[in-house]
This record gives sequence, structure tokens and C-alpha cells, in this order.
Amino acid sequence: MKQSFKGWAVGVSLAVLGGGAAQAQGQVNVYCSNQIDPCQAAAAEFQKATGIKVNLTQKSSGETLAQVRAEKENPRGDIWYAGTGDPHLIAAEEGLTVPYESPNLAKVHPWAKRQWDASGKRSTGVYSGALGFGVNKEIFAKKNLPLPQCWADLTKPVYKGEIQMANPNSSGTAYTMVATMVQIMGEEKAFDYMKALHVNINSYARSGAGPVKAAGRGETGMAIVFLHDVATEMNAGFPLEMVSPCEGTGYEIGSISMIRGGRNPDQAKKFYDWALTADAQKLYYSGGKSFQTPSATDAPLPPGAPDITKIKLIEYDFVKYGSASERKRLLDRWDREVGALPK
Repeated sequence: MKQSFKGWAVGVSLAVLGGGAAQAQGQVNVYCSNQIDPCQAAAAEFQKATGIKVNLTQKSSGETLAQVRAEKENPRGDIWYAGTGDPHLIAAEEGLTVPYESPNLAKVHPWAKRQWDASGKRSTGVYSGALGFGVNKEIFAKKNLPLPQCWADLTKPVYKGEIQMANPNSSGTAYTMVATMVQIMGEEKAFDYMKALHVNINSYARSGAGPVKAAGRGETGMAIVFLHDVATEMNAGFPLEMVSPCEGTGYEIGSISMIRGGRNPDQAKKFYDWALTADAQKLYYSGGKSFQTPSATDAPLPPGAPDITKIKLIEYDFVKYGSASERKRLLDRWDREVGALPK
């Protein structure tokens, strides 16, 4: 879908509030790295609950990190909401975000609190999700393709031209995949694997969710993506199947951070606090638009969402692979050895 690739800038205001009420409470500039539907739902519900006007910009986590960096001397955003946790950790390391201890921190799962600890109190987990495959069942049946069960399966010649993933330079999802391969296989074997996988990749999308949307529409046979994004497309009626790799897989801790120098810090704190509540996190699956695992301890797992407690997860090193130097080193190597290869 078009919005997945270019990002959206959306000013959200609700007529039922009245312009005066929203103005009286101020405004907040939110950079959102979730898909557009849950971003818009969060903006609308927060504005409805507080009277604070939300100016919303939606981009992938990699693109948002680049924007926050570019705006360092003159920040335009107040808060960065959602998106994979590694870029949030990088922003914390570079001093682009500020420490904040929400009163709702005590009400989140330990994995969400660990993100706060790892970031120097600058970022808290709002959801989690595991990496895997989204397979178009109709294409696989038509071409008589075997269902992949493991990462190792994806390099088989039978899948040539059938796989799509995002570019790790713009997508936190794809960077998580690169870091996952390094942790499962060791760096040298991981890059040998990704070079072999490149032969079967038909294109590298700009956003993490783009490939599974393409798979749902029948434009590719398979996507490497977070499994909750597969669930979203399945719930919309697309003929997809989720696969969790047999070797184990990496996962994300979607996070929230306050941007240093933001012009509306009080409103940003209110959005941060609200985002950690069960009411806010139920929006992930209201209308069947998003299926992450919520971080609030009193928020239920969305019906139809992948249960990460039943998925073989690796001991993902968020501190190491969330550092700016490690991310840059791995992306530079990916560009030289994988991205530069001919198609």
C-alpha cells in the first residue's frame, strides 16, 4: 500500500471535541512507527480522552530515526511512538531522547521494563512481536511449493523470486532479521546465508510491513516480517499462513521515547503515560488492525495474535544490536556484500 512506503503526515482533530477544547489543552507532535491504522486510532483516542491535539507523522522506525537525527538542532517532534526497539536504543545512546519514568512503568511486563533499563530510562516497551514468515497459501498451492519451516529453507532454489523482505537501512523489521541471523549463525555464516537468500529475494521494500501486504495481494509468495503483521493481513481476509522458524527467531520490543528538545514536553509526558495503559494498548487490535503482544500487564492478548510465549525465541541482545556503532557496522556490511549484489 502506498502509505507503507512514503510515510504519512496527518493532523488529527475530532469535531466532537470542539476546536476550543483541543486548543485549551495544547498539542503534541507524535512520530509513529506502527502501521497507519493503529497510529491514527491512537492519535484519535488520545485526543478524545485528553483534549490535546495530535499532529501525527507515520514512518518506519529507520526513517524516523533518520528524521530525529536530522532535526537534532531544531526538533519538530515531541514523542516517538512505536517501532522496533533497536532504533529507540540508538536514539537514547545518541542523546536524541530524554529520560522519563512514567507512573505507569510499574504496570508493564518485565521485558518492557528491561527496555527502559537498557535505554538509560529513555524508552519503554509498549508491545512485542516475533519475526517469521508470511506465506500466501494460494500461490504456494498453485505452484506446488513446500511450506518452509526453517530459516535454512529460504535459500532453496525452489523459492527463487518468491520472497520479499524490507531493506534494513529503512526498516527496523529487516534490521532485526539481520541481527537475528548474526546471533543464530555467527556473523560470517549469517552473511553467507543472506547472500544466498538474496538470490531468492524479488525486491527489498522500504517498510517492514510492506512485504506481507504484497504477499497478501499475491504480488509475492512469501514475506519475512513480524508475525503480528501477518495476523493483521489474515484478519483482513488475505490467504496467508504464519510460520515461526524452527531454529528460533528474533523479536522486537516496540517502544516509546520522548524527543529531546520537543516543544510540548508536558503533553508528551501525558501521551507517554497513556500509551502504557491497557486502554491505549487495546487499540492495537480494535477493528482487527494490529496484533502485537501488549506490554501492559492488564491488557489481554488480541484474539488471533501470535502467542510469543509459544514461539522459540532467541536470547536477543538488545543492548549490543541496539547500539549505533553495531547497527552502522552491520548495515554497511550488508550494503557492500548483499545489497550491492545484482538481481
